[in-house]
Amino acid sequence: MQEILAKLSKSKFRNKFKLSDENKFYVKQKGIDTIQRHAIDFVKNRIAPANILNDGKQTPTKNHPVFIAQHATACCCRKCINKWHGFAQNTQLSTEQQNYLVSIIMQWIKNQME
Repeated sequence: MQEILAKLSKSKFRNKFKLSDENKFYVKQKGIDTIQRHAIDFVKNRIAPANILNDGKQTPTKNHPVFIAQHATACCCRKCINKWHGFAQNTQLSTEQQNYLVSIIMQWIKNQME
């Protein structure tokens, strides 16, 4: 996981995403377990399906720490997931693949909270 996070941090586009003070406050207020449940839900419902009508536009770029983390970690759409993580597009993501994406998202958030 540290290897992919290091690669992502070298991307000019991915590196511009940071948690604001407001986002950090939200994480502290809700707790990391709640944020992880949000990440699980967002990945399961917005990313994991085989066919996503608005793929590439389903993840907002602001308003929730998980959304920001998804863009920072290339877990925002199936095209980015395919490019950075090697998971095929147009196929349902397995539970293992979903867990992998959630782990990366959560590690990025934890790193931002330090």
